[in-house]
Amino acid sequence: MGFLDEFVGFLNKHKVVGLAVAVIIGLAATKLVTAIVADLIMPIIAVITPAGDWRSAVLQLGPFKFLVGDFVGALIDFIIVAAVVFVLVKFVAKDDAK
Repeated sequence: MGFLDEFVGFLNKHKVVGLAVAVIIGLAATKLVTAIVADLIMPIIAVITPAGDWRSAVLQLGPFKFLVGDFVGALIDFIIVAAVVFVLVKFVAKDDAK
């Protein structure tokens, strides 16, 4: 068994190609969710908040600066991604139960 055969066997055994496809799709989905949050959800929140550009909101306690706005934006991104993953897993699990 040559090196090429071993390498192809490794790829098949460990499902490396499927994993690579999943990572690429995950990166694309992350960009999509970030765009949805930044371009659709955050402008609505910016109108509601009195300061406007809330993503740059900073809480300063003495010498410490806490980037509260950035954290809240990342939290909203995470919640949306988690919800999408939950719906997808629930959909796939429903199909597996049949």
